[in-house]
Amino acid sequence: MRLERLLGTGVEDVHDLGSSHSWTLRRASLADGREVFVKAARDQAGVFAAEAAGLRWLGEAGPGTPVPDVVAADEHMLVLPWLHSAPPSREAAERLGRELAALHIGNRPDVYGAPWDGFIADLPLDNTPDGRPWPAWYAERRLEPFLRLGARHLSTGDVRLVERVMADIETLAGQPEPPSRIHGDLWSGNVLWTGDRALLIDPAAHGGHRETDLAMMALFGTPHLDTVLGAYDEAAPLADGWRSRVPLHQLHPLLVHVALFGGSYRASLVEAARASLG
Repeated sequence: MRLERLLGTGVEDVHDLGSSHSWTLRRASLADGREVFVKAARDQAGVFAAEAAGLRWLGEAGPGTPVPDVVAADEHMLVLPWLHSAPPSREAAERLGRELAALHIGNRPDVYGAPWDGFIADLPLDNTPDGRPWPAWYAERRLEPFLRLGARHLSTGDVRLVERVMADIETLAGQPEPPSRIHGDLWSGNVLWTGDRALLIDPAAHGGHRETDLAMMALFGTPHLDTVLGAYDEAAPLADGWRSRVPLHQLHPLLVHVALFGGSYRASLVEAARASLG
């Protein structure tokens, strides 16, 4: 069995957990007593390499970074520790806010992007390291490519609206901030509540703007979000006007959803683009 060869130990039991995008999900009990989570596919070398690299890189931000360890990875699978989930609590949310702030301001990268080829879901994500200011990087590396991918689901007016945001982004982006190590796909489904804390899984990690992670948490609803944000802002105060920039940072994930799932996300995208422009 491939998993046994990868881990160097026997596998006693495997439970099928279904699928996500183009990979299967399983829980495995190992002969050495460990339980692990296994994401597998016939050929997902780039996706699994990016996820493993991202988790390890986020972990380099400093002690207490809220990400799981990588047990093993190859071109066909990614193996993580099995994490027992629990209902979200205010205490865990407060801790998440502090730990996310520490991740964002600790051991910052020098440039935007990352030194590996990125993916968000199973779509390529341009991580070419880029020393330009964030607004130009965000427009060129995050908005424009996914606007092209999703354009078939949008009207000409919708495309022009997003292009207006891109043209005015220097004005809309707020005061400059240095790059942060960000999760990059921090919707509520990628926050795993484990009891006394929450861990971040399935990253599209890269050097980006820290407001992006917070905006993504708000996009589809994260439990106890006000508590997370309050603890975050206390630990690493956010720049004036950050709430007004939430729609700007949500444009990229919404364009990704339009590209992946079609016109059902069009109205949300248009609303965010209009709100970005004020």
